[in-house]
Amino acid sequence: MGKCFLYFFLLIGCFALLQSCAVSKQIAKQANAILLQDSIISTGHAGISIYEPATNTYWYNYNADKYFVSASNTKLFTLYAGMKYLGDSLVGLRYTENNNINIDTFPITDLVKIFPTGDPSFLNTEFPFQPAFEFLKKQKRFELCDFNNINIEPFGKGWAWDDYMEEFMTSRNSFPMYKNIFNLKFIRKDSVLIQPEYFKKEISFLYTSDSGFSIFKNFFSNKVSLIPGKERVKKIPFYNASVVEMLKDTLKQQTVWSSSWLLRSEDLERKYKTIHSQPTDSLLTPMMHRSDNFFAEQTLLMASNEHLGYMNDEAIIATLLKNDLKDIPQKPTWVDGSGLSRYNLFTPQSFTYILNKMKNEFGFERLKKILPTGGEGTLKDYYINDSTFIYAKTGTLGGTIALSGFLITQKNKLLIFSILTNNFKGRATAVRRAVEKFIIGIRKKY
Repeated sequence: MGKCFLYFFLLIGCFALLQSCAVSKQIAKQANAILLQDSIISTGHAGISIYEPATNTYWYNYNADKYFVSASNTKLFTLYAGMKYLGDSLVGLRYTENNNINIDTFPITDLVKIFPTGDPSFLNTEFPFQPAFEFLKKQKRFELCDFNNINIEPFGKGWAWDDYMEEFMTSRNSFPMYKNIFNLKFIRKDSVLIQPEYFKKEISFLYTSDSGFSIFKNFFSNKVSLIPGKERVKKIPFYNASVVEMLKDTLKQQTVWSSSWLLRSEDLERKYKTIHSQPTDSLLTPMMHRSDNFFAEQTLLMASNEHLGYMNDEAIIATLLKNDLKDIPQKPTWVDGSGLSRYNLFTPQSFTYILNKMKNEFGFERLKKILPTGGEGTLKDYYINDSTFIYAKTGTLGGTIALSGFLITQKNKLLIFSILTNNFKGRATAVRRAVEKFIIGIRKKY
């Protein structure tokens, strides 16, 4: 009887293996016809991984353990860091109060010390609810204590320096305000609306025009010169602006200053009070839907602050890879939160791994709300018919198209996939359409 059971299980195992091989061969034919022999994709390199979590089986792998520039698919790892360490709601500020100190023999009481947390929602019009700002408005005097985070680099390793005036390459810091952007809107000749008003002093009109403006801005300055052009609305990242001066200007008649010498050991021992600002997913969802680079960079810094006690992207990445992600199939080269850097190198299997890990730790239903589906966000022009079968993150750089996410087949099987393409020559839209055709084919066949 025991031998019969053994033969039975061996038979079942052999059948499953044969079935798996058959599926892999079928998908290989589809991948070869639609993707690998595509006239544009074939000029570069491609990697594909399709994984079924229910059976812990790879349905198909092609160059799945090879490294690719990952573009904004990098945000999937940042998303994991945010979901793991930011809790249900963002920490907008930490503070201590009721300090009694003397500066130049002048006693100051009820001094509130503010400790930044990297929250990008502060004075961001996308978030009307502003509890941290309302708290600061009520204070007679406060000090900004940011000694632990003075070494934050505004730009990531490998970012393209000549994109510094573009909204997608907004600089990062420990206390973002106004999303670290000021806005210009053309009204008429010699008149441009500037918001926030703090940056009016930085704008100069070199020439006038009835049609609009063009701008010149130095890399290391926030001074902007307007010359004739066709721009009518422009969002400009500001660089290294004084948070203290901006707070003074915004709060009006507040006593605000910044110094590091007051951040002493007793501050570390004193229990902080916390102001929560926004539900965490209200930040993570737009980060993924529109692939917001600034939100991604700040999410990684916030995760570092909550987990390590200070903001350092390199440190939190190293910690995650050493601990939480130690069983990743191939250790990536991971250098920023957004994927702007071409130094980022990930494999297709590393993306199926992180997606499966997030599903197991945080639940598929939550991920379905955070990741865009067809017709939404960066997928707004794709997977529109029967759209809710895909939940995925796009990635785009010159010569790079990536898509990784979840796929629900018509037979109701949940698959996790990653398709990475690098170094092709041709139109990115054509590559996206080929990937779409391949994914829809998998959806219909299985």
